[in-house]
Parts: sequence; C-alpha cells; structure tokens
Amino acid sequence: MANTYTWKTKQCDVYPTKSGKSNVVWRVHWRLYATDGTNTSELYGSQDLDTSDLSSFTNWSSLDEATVQGWVESAIGSDEVAAMKTKLDARLTEMASPTTTVKELS
Repeated sequence: MANTYTWKTKQCDVYPTKSGKSNVVWRVHWRLYATDGTNTSELYGSQDLDTSDLSSFTNWSSLDEATVQGWVESAIGSDEVAAMKTKLDARLTEMASPTTTVKELS
C-alpha cells in the first residue's frame, strides 16, 4: 500500500491591513502527515508567503485549507515537497521494521 500524505494548515500570521486589503496572510504554520495505514509520522514548519503582489488576493472569509495548502506547496517548491515526503517515507519504513531499539540499564 502506498503511503498517504495529509497537510494541515490551520494557523496563519496575517497583516491586519496591507495595500488596502485586510487580513493578508504572510506566514503559514503547517504540518505534513504521512501514514502507511499503521504508523504515522509528521513534519512541521512555517512558510513565509510573497505578499508583494495582491492582485489575486483572496479574502480571509473565503479561504479554505486546500487554498492555503496550495500556497504553501508552491512557496516550498515541488522538489522540496518531494524531499519532505521521502523523509517521511523513510521514517515510516523505520517504524515498520526498526533497525535500532532503545534499552535501559537496570
């Protein structure tokens, strides 16, 4: 079974006003989850967005998670998103078949 990836982008930093617009998103705090159906791993971070051109501005009340996810993925870049998924895949592989374990001394 292929791994499944899910973005969560619930929190944004906004400029209260910028260039005559209200609540302009300039940073998104995100999490990227991967699951193999049994194990789950995640990466998290924040991504600044380019707000120099607001000609395609979306009002805050019209934003949804899919739109913001698209902005984040675009800003991060497809190569880096692929690298992040590869990192998550490696973690899931390690969880499914650990190559190391931890032992405590008595």
